[in-house]
Amino acid sequence: MRTLTIVKPDAVAAGKAGAILARLEAEGFRFVALRLIRLTKQEAEGFYAVHRERPFFGSLTDFMSSGPAIAAVVEREDAISALRRLMGATNPEQAEAGTIRAAYAASIERNAIHGSDAPETAAFEIGYFFPGVDLP
Repeated sequence: MRTLTIVKPDAVAAGKAGAILARLEAEGFRFVALRLIRLTKQEAEGFYAVHRERPFFGSLTDFMSSGPAIAAVVEREDAISALRRLMGATNPEQAEAGTIRAAYAASIERNAIHGSDAPETAAFEIGYFFPGVDLP
């Protein structure tokens, strides 16, 4: 099973991208595709369109377009649920010890990593960041 993950701009800026990617590999994820991205505000708004009516939409899209990030397609058995567990709670103050967000996130918004939450979401998100790419 495949899913999408993004090492967010805060983690890239803090020099934590390599540690996060290494952690994914150590947990049995295999990289299928990987690219450094710099989202425009419009691209961030398209990606997070499902949250358009939420109060945090503007600050989220500002943050996601604030600097380089790394988008990756990863696979392993139960990829979506395994990645969600490894990421930890969105709010790092509630994230379990040993999770990526407990280790690297600064706040509920600057939370180091994104991961798809369902197979349909993963399909959309993979297509969003890797359009026209024939993934092995």
